Amino acid sequence: MGAPEHRKVLLGVSGGIAAYKSCEVVRRLRDAGADVRVVLTQNAERFVTAMTFQALSGQPVLRGLWDAEADMGMGHLELARWADAILIAPASADTLAKLAHGFADDLLSTLCLAATAPLAVAPAMNHRMWLHPATQANVATLRARGAAILGPANGPLAEGESGPGRMLEPQQLVQALMAPGGTHVA
Repeated sequence: MGAPEHRKVLLGVSGGIAAYKSCEVVRRLRDAGADVRVVLTQNAERFVTAMTFQALSGQPVLRGLWDAEADMGMGHLELARWADAILIAPASADTLAKLAHGFADDLLSTLCLAATAPLAVAPAMNHRMWLHPATQANVATLRARGAAILGPANGPLAEGESGPGRMLEPQQLVQALMAPGGTHVA
């Protein structure tokens, strides 16, 4: 893996209100010297735009397996080889389930299957979804495979409830990713 200041980070953004925090994650990663590429899921685009991430990262944003930016439809393989680290923030319950069960029905899940780079996920969802046995089993599966689970934090949630399910703050995620060793929350 490259030195922390030259780390190549692939940021996957899945659907959820916490996606707005991912813009700050890109900015802080770049401030730390990382090269950042962003992949948005279809549901992420309901909350944030590719144009925002392109402006912040300085790179084209990929959104689908058949994206025009992808070389001959093999962009997921190119990205999988390029990345020193993969961070999915926010990681929705759906995304965690896809990763745990090996689904590859979108660009993000497909490139995660093809990648050898360390994977870190920052869960963000309603506290009932987070505490559901299915989600906990998916997280246990990912952890057993070596994925770093960064959060979630406990506190107020977007819908007005409170509990575990808040995505960690951008600075916490960047510190975890850029620290020597790469995926431990400080």
